[in-house]
Amino acid sequence: MADRDASPIPLEIRARLAELELELSEGDITQKGYEKKRSKLIRAYFPHAGGMEGPMSHRAPLGPPSAARFHRRRTSGTRDERYRSDVHTEAVQAVLARHVERKVAVPMPSKRRSLVVQTSMDAYTPPGLSPLCSDSSSGSEEEGGGPGDDMSAMEHWMSRPSHLGPAHLGSTSSSSSSTQSGGSGNAGRLADSLAHTHISHLAHTHLGHTHLGQLHHQQSHLSQSHHGIGHLSLKRKGALSVAENGGSLRRSCEFGSDMLWPPPLESDENHSAPPDVTGYSSDSPHSHTERHHMANMGTIARNTQKYGNAERMETGDGVPVSSRVSAKIQQLVNTLKQPRRPPLREFFVDDFDELLEVQQQDPNQPRPEGAEMMPVRGEALGVVTNWPPSLEAALQRWGTISPKAPCLTSLDTAGKPLYVLTYGKLWSRSIKLAYNILHKLGSKQEPMVRPGDRVALVFPNNDPVAFMVAFYGCLLAEVVPVPIEVPLSRKDAGSQQIGFLLGSCGVTVALTSDACHKGLPKSATGEIPQFKGWPKLLWFVTESKHLSKPPRDWFPHIKDANNDTAYIEYKTCKDGSVLGVTVTRIALLTHCQALTQSCSYTEAETIVNVLDFKKDVGLWNGILTSVMNMMHVISVPYSLMKVNPLSWIQKVCQYKAKVACVKSRDMHWALVAHKDQKDINLSSLRMLLVADGSNPWSISSCDAFLNVFQTKGLRADVICPCASSPEALTVAIRRSVEDSSQPPGRGVLSMQGLTYSVVRVDTEERLSVLTVQDVGTVTPGGLVCVVKPEGIPQLCQTDEIGEFCVCSIATGTSYYGLTGMTKNTFEVYPVSSSGGLVSEYAFVRTGLLGFIGPGGLVFITGKMDGLIMVSGRRHNADDIVATALAVEPMKFVYRGRIAVFSVTVLRDERIVVVAEQRPDSTEEDSFQWMSRVLQAIDSIHGVGVFCLALVPANTLPKTPLGGIHLSEIKQLYLEGGLHPCNVLMCPHTCVTNLPKPRQKQPEIGPASVMVGNLVSGKRIAQASGRDLGQTDDNDQFLFLSEVLQWRAQTTPDHILYTLLSSRGAVSSSLTCLQLHKRAERVAALLMERAGLQEGDHVALVYPPGIDLIAAFYGSLYAGCVPITVRPPHPQNIATTLPTVKMIVEVSHSACVMTTAVICKLLRSKEATATVDIRNWPPVLDTDDLPKKKPPALYKPTNPDGLAYLDFSVSTTGMLAGVQMSHNAVGAFCRSVKLQCELYPSREVAICLDPYCGLGFVLWCLCSVYSGHQSILIPPVELESNPALWLLAVSQLRVRDTFCSYSVMELCTKGLGLQTEALKIGPH
Repeated sequence: MADRDASPIPLEIRARLAELELELSEGDITQKGYEKKRSKLIRAYFPHAGGMEGPMSHRAPLGPPSAARFHRRRTSGTRDERYRSDVHTEAVQAVLARHVERKVAVPMPSKRRSLVVQTSMDAYTPPGLSPLCSDSSSGSEEEGGGPGDDMSAMEHWMSRPSHLGPAHLGSTSSSSSSTQSGGSGNAGRLADSLAHTHISHLAHTHLGHTHLGQLHHQQSHLSQSHHGIGHLSLKRKGALSVAENGGSLRRSCEFGSDMLWPPPLESDENHSAPPDVTGYSSDSPHSHTERHHMANMGTIARNTQKYGNAERMETGDGVPVSSRVSAKIQQLVNTLKQPRRPPLREFFVDDFDELLEVQQQDPNQPRPEGAEMMPVRGEALGVVTNWPPSLEAALQRWGTISPKAPCLTSLDTAGKPLYVLTYGKLWSRSIKLAYNILHKLGSKQEPMVRPGDRVALVFPNNDPVAFMVAFYGCLLAEVVPVPIEVPLSRKDAGSQQIGFLLGSCGVTVALTSDACHKGLPKSATGEIPQFKGWPKLLWFVTESKHLSKPPRDWFPHIKDANNDTAYIEYKTCKDGSVLGVTVTRIALLTHCQALTQSCSYTEAETIVNVLDFKKDVGLWNGILTSVMNMMHVISVPYSLMKVNPLSWIQKVCQYKAKVACVKSRDMHWALVAHKDQKDINLSSLRMLLVADGSNPWSISSCDAFLNVFQTKGLRADVICPCASSPEALTVAIRRSVEDSSQPPGRGVLSMQGLTYSVVRVDTEERLSVLTVQDVGTVTPGGLVCVVKPEGIPQLCQTDEIGEFCVCSIATGTSYYGLTGMTKNTFEVYPVSSSGGLVSEYAFVRTGLLGFIGPGGLVFITGKMDGLIMVSGRRHNADDIVATALAVEPMKFVYRGRIAVFSVTVLRDERIVVVAEQRPDSTEEDSFQWMSRVLQAIDSIHGVGVFCLALVPANTLPKTPLGGIHLSEIKQLYLEGGLHPCNVLMCPHTCVTNLPKPRQKQPEIGPASVMVGNLVSGKRIAQASGRDLGQTDDNDQFLFLSEVLQWRAQTTPDHILYTLLSSRGAVSSSLTCLQLHKRAERVAALLMERAGLQEGDHVALVYPPGIDLIAAFYGSLYAGCVPITVRPPHPQNIATTLPTVKMIVEVSHSACVMTTAVICKLLRSKEATATVDIRNWPPVLDTDDLPKKKPPALYKPTNPDGLAYLDFSVSTTGMLAGVQMSHNAVGAFCRSVKLQCELYPSREVAICLDPYCGLGFVLWCLCSVYSGHQSILIPPVELESNPALWLLAVSQLRVRDTFCSYSVMELCTKGLGLQTEALKIGPH
C-alpha cells in the first residue's frame, strides 16, 4: 500500500489510464488496444512495465460480459449497477465515519453532471468512496481522444476498488447525466470545452497546493453532515429523471443533480441562475483532470449546506462555498452550470409581442454628434473660520450670543405677524423638547424613544414655528425627524403610502402642535383613529405648556457633524409610492455651507419663504441654512397666498427682504392679482430664488414677472432659478451678479430633437420649440456629469440629453430600508465610452434630465418622473401640460389644474390628459377645447393623445399645498373612479402597433396545448360570420336601385320609413312606391336641370329626414354618385360651413342638392362672409321637384362600380373618405339583415346621424334592402325633447333600436321624474 502511495505517476496519467479502463469496460476499444495505449502511457515511469504489469495491474477489470449486463440494465430503466459493489458501500461508510473532506460548493457544469472534487490536487482520493451515485445514458460526443473523455476517468475512479493509501482522504460522488438530441451536440461540446479550459486552470491555481494536514484538521467538524448525506443518498437511489432533449430515461441518485422533478428532500436546494461570466482561458496541461476534481467537490459541498459548517460562507445566490474560492470562480462555474436546453417557461412564452406591429426607427431621426462630455466640477467649498462644526452648534451659538435676534416670523391669514420666534426662544424650547422626548416618553427603564430612533413631525403648513422647534429638538435629542403632511381624513390622497413609510422607518411617536392635534379626525371616544396603512402612533404635543422643564444639570450632547442620519425627507414617486431619503449630519452641514456660499447669505439678512418649510428648498433655506447664518425668515403660509397672491411681494417691501424663495406659480398668480399698486418697491431684493427652475416652462413666468415689476425696482439679475431633487439636494443655482447687462443663458431647442434626446438649436418662429433657461452652475463642492437614463450609466455626448448625476458630500445617502433601490440611485459609477470609471467615488442620480451648456451652465429639460416613452420617443409631461394650457388657458381649465400621465396599451405607453373644466363650461365648449388640444399636441409634439377627460371643478385629488395629486388621479382613471363629465377617446391616432391579422398556423406550436378538442395558447383560431348566401328574393339583385324598383312593384303600399317629430308624432312616412316616385323626380332634376352625366358626384346637404333618403336614391336612378354631408349649423355658421365646403371640394361634387331653407342659409350674409357663394358648385333646391318622370332610369352594369362616397371628420379635424362599391353595399346590407334578423314585418327605431358609417347605412339603405319599417328619430330633436327616443321605443314597443352614446346621455339626463310615464304604454 505504501508503494502505491509513493507512486510517481502524475494525476494526468492516472486519469488517462482510468479513461482507458472505462473505454475497455464499455467495449469502445479491444483488450489489445487497451494494453498498447496503457503501456505507452506508463513506459516513462515504469520502463520495464508491459501489458498489464506494473503498479496499476492490481485493478479488477470489468470484462465485456459485465459491460453488456450494465447496458441491458440501463435500457431497462433500473438502477445501473456499474457503480454498485460491496467494496464501494463499505468505503462510503468508512469515509463518512472518518469525516475528513472539506467541501467547496462549485455547482455542476453545463452538462448537468455531478462530479467530485478533492480539496487537494496532490491528495488523491479513492474514487470508489462516493456516498452519492447517479447514471444516465452516456452521450457519444467526441471530445479530444475519444467518446466521453471528460467523464470516463471519473466513472472509472468511482467503479474501481480503493487501492490508494489512507493518507489520501476524501469523498467523491459522480453523476453522468449527459443527454443529447438533434442540435444539442455542438452546444454541449462548447460548454465542455469551456469547462476544460476555464475551470481547471482556476482550480489548479487556487486549490492545487492544499496540504493534507489542513484536511485532516477538519475531521471533528463534519461527522454529522456526512452521515446526513449518506442517509439522504440511500433514499435517492431509485429516483428517476426524464431528459427532455433526448427522450431517454436516466437514473440519478446524487443529491445535488438537476432533475426535471426534484424529490421532496431537495426542497432547500438553490436553483438560481447567476450571471454569465466566462472571461477566462487557460492552456494548463492539468486542466483536464482538475476540472473533475473541482466539479465533484462542488457537488458534495452544495449537498451539505443545510447541515451546518462554521467555516463555510454563502455567495449572493445562496450557494455555500469555501472561503478559498473567489467570487469570479463561482460566477464562472455557475454560468457553465446553466443547462443548454431552453428553460421550461420559454415553451410557454406568450407570442403576443411577435404579433404587434414593430415600430420602425426613423432613418432621418437626429442623433448626437458632439464629443463625449467631461464631468463639471463646482467651485471649491470655501473654508470659513467661523462656520460651526454642526447645525446644533450654530443654534447654540446664536441662542446664547444673540437670544433676542428674530429667527422666524409666522403670519396669519390676514397677513399680520402671528408670532416672532427669537433664537433664544428656539434654543430653550428645543432643549426642553429634546429632554421630554428622551425622558418623558415611556418609563425610565424602557423609554419609547432612544437616540437614533425615528419620530414623525406632523405640523400644518401655517405653523412653521412649532415645526422648527420640533425639528431642532429632534436634532438635539439625536433622534431622526421624519416630516410628513397632516392627515386631514382617513382617505387622504397618498395617506396610505405615507403610513407605509412610517411603518418601514419604525416610527411609533408623532410630534404635533396643540392646534393640529385638536384638528385631527377623532373617533366617538375622542381618540385619534389609526389612519389607513399607518402604524399605531403615540401623538405627542410639543407646546411648552405640555412639557416638563429639564433639570439644571441636563444639557444636550452637541457633537461635530458625523455620518449619523440627521433627518428623513419623504419623496413621492411616479407610481405614488413614498420613499424616505436619509440625509446625514455631515451632508446637512455641508449642504448649508454650499448654499451659504452660492447665495452669499450673511448674518441678520431677511428672507421671505413662500415654499413648503417641511421639505426641499423651503426646508433647506428657510429652516436649516437660515439658522446657520442667523437670518430672519418671514414664512408666508399657503392659506394666505390663496387669499392674497400678492402677500409675499408686500412682505418683501415691508421687511425690505434681501432674499425671497418662491415657485413660478407664485410669480404667475402675483401677476394675475397685480393691479398697478404704486407702493411696491422690490429694489431691496438681491436674490429671487425660483425653486422650480428645473421646470423648463418656468421661464415664461420669470420673463413676465420681470417685465411687469422691472419698473418697481426689480433687477434682471435678481431672478435666480435653481435645480434640486430630494436625492441630490441642491444640484445647481444661478448666482446673482452685479453686472445686470449680461443676460442669463437660454436656448431655443427643437421639440422633435428633444424627443430623441438630442439638443438641436432652433428659432423662436417655429411652433415646436422649447425655450429653456439655465439654472446656474454646479453648487460648490460638487461634481456633476450627465449619463444615459437607461442601462449602463455611460457619459452622454455634449449635445445629448441625459440624467444628471452628482458626486458630493452634500447629498442624500439612501432610501431608508430599501437596499436595492438605494444601490441603483445612490451608488452609481458613471463610465466613459472606453469603459473607464469617471471617478472612484459614487454618484447620486438626481432624476433631472438635461445637458451642460457653454461655460458650465446647467440646463434642465425635464424630469425622469415626467418622462413618457411613446414609440421610442421621449416626451415630457410638463411640455404637454404647457401645450394644453396654451389653448385658451385662462378661459377653460379651472385654476390650471391639469394632469398628464401615461398608461400601457399594447406594450407601449399612451398619453392621457385629465383636466378640471370651469363650472360654467358648456358641452360644446368642452369638445371644442378638447379638439383644439388634440390638434395642438399632434402638431407640436408629433404624438397622439389616447384619452382626454374633463372633470368638474374641484374634483381632482390634491396635495396638501393645493397641487394635483398625479398618482392618485392615474389610479382613479385605471379603476374607473374618475367620473369625467366629458371624454374624448382617440385610440386610432396613437395606437399604431395594432396586432397583425390572424394567420392560420401550419401546425400546433410549442406555445399551444390541447384542451379537449380545442387548441389554446396559439393564435391559430379563426373567427368568421355566417355565410352570406342568397336566401330571399331581393338577394338576386346586385344593385340597391333595382331592389327599390322591385319593392315598388311587389309591395307598393308597404311603409318603409316613418319620421317622428319632436313631440313624438309621425310627421311623414314613405311607402315603397312613394319613395320610388320621389326618387324618379329627383333623377329627372339631376338629368334635365343640372345636366349631370353618369358618374358625376352629387353632394346631398340635408338635415336628417326623408328628403335625404329620396335624394340618395334619386342620385342612383340618375347614375350619379351621392355624398351625404352634414348641413351647417345655423347658430355656428363660421365654424361648420368650412367643413361642408371642404367635403364638397375634396369629393369633386358637380352640384349640391339641398332644401330651400339651407339654400337661403348658404346665401346669407354670415355664410357669404365665411365662404363666398360664387365658390359653390350649382345648388339645387329639391323642395320644388319636376313632376314628370325621367326618360329612362340608369341601370348599372358593373357591381364593382362606385355606389357612394362616405366622408367623415375625425376629432382631430382630419377628413377621411371611403369609396363604397355596389358589391360592398349589398354585402353590408345583407350582413346587417342576417345579424339583426330584419324582415318586412319588423320595426326598428333609429336615432343616429345619417351622414357616414353605420348611421347612414341604417338610415338610408337597410330598409330598402330588408323591407323592414324604420322609425326615424332625428338626434337634433332630442335637444328640445330629451325623452323622445325612449318614449318612442316604449310606446311603440319597438324590439330593436340603434342609438349613439350622445343620444343615450341626452335622454337619461332629465328623465328622473319621468320614469313612471315611460313605464306606461299601450295595453
